[in-house]
Amino acid sequence: VSTQAYRYASEIASDQSYRIIRFFSIILTWLWNRLYDGIEVSHLERVRAVSDSAEIVYVPCHRSHIDYLLLSYVLYHNGLALPHIAAGINLNLFLVGPLLRRAGAFFMRRSFKEDPLYKAVFDEYIHLLLSKGYSLEYFVEGGRSRTGGMLPPRPGMINMTLKGYYRDHRRDIQFIPVYFSYERVLEISSYLDELKGKRKKTESLLDLFGVFRLLKLNFGQVSVNFDHPISLEQFLKGRAGPDFETIEPESHKAICSALGQHIVKGINAAIPVNPTQLLATLFVHADSLEIPEQR
Repeated sequence: VSTQAYRYASEIASDQSYRIIRFFSIILTWLWNRLYDGIEVSHLERVRAVSDSAEIVYVPCHRSHIDYLLLSYVLYHNGLALPHIAAGINLNLFLVGPLLRRAGAFFMRRSFKEDPLYKAVFDEYIHLLLSKGYSLEYFVEGGRSRTGGMLPPRPGMINMTLKGYYRDHRRDIQFIPVYFSYERVLEISSYLDELKGKRKKTESLLDLFGVFRLLKLNFGQVSVNFDHPISLEQFLKGRAGPDFETIEPESHKAICSALGQHIVKGINAAIPVNPTQLLATLFVHADSLEIPEQR
């Protein structure tokens, strides 16, 4: 059992390296300058206000594989600690996986209900990160939205975060909702194919090389907006008693659901308004896309 648990831990754990983070900083600076007209960051001071007094869990919307790279880039260039990022095991590709791991990613299987040992190791890893003061990042939607709208929150990571807090709540946890607004997402072609009924393609190294074909295109501006932090300590008041060990499973499930909905509202509250979004909204709600004749 101990040998298998060690293998699971090795499969999961991140291994941050400043050299690799610096390497990503250089590469991404070049990439952003080629792809985008600029990156606009709003309300980062909200993160600074709570970063010294609580553990931080970033909970962004999920629109693109660019999301986690972009958030780490913004935090790094503003002098804030980089989070440990929950990534799907599908991203643990040859060459790419080790680089992401050294940049702070930890990998998780899509489902591990049938493997109690793996779940125990993963739960312990989340608790260890929080108890040692590391910040976290995960996507409550689970997967990337293909439409631009928020997907319903999934309880998995919220559940593990709450259980870690129940065990050790000497410091508050502040959830930071983040909204990424792209005028055009990198994966737009594959999203359109999936919306037309085609099956989702499995990630591969070819996808990475395919990015170079897109460098001649313009993807507009990107906005990264931070909403007001959500204090877990305050959220639990009135929902749970002082003794977290006595919380019933059904009550815990209800708390996870309510917290997920509250986080999603915070993410949506951080949506910026830009010309592309206004035009898209008009198209969606217009009865006709024809320009009326002028008489």
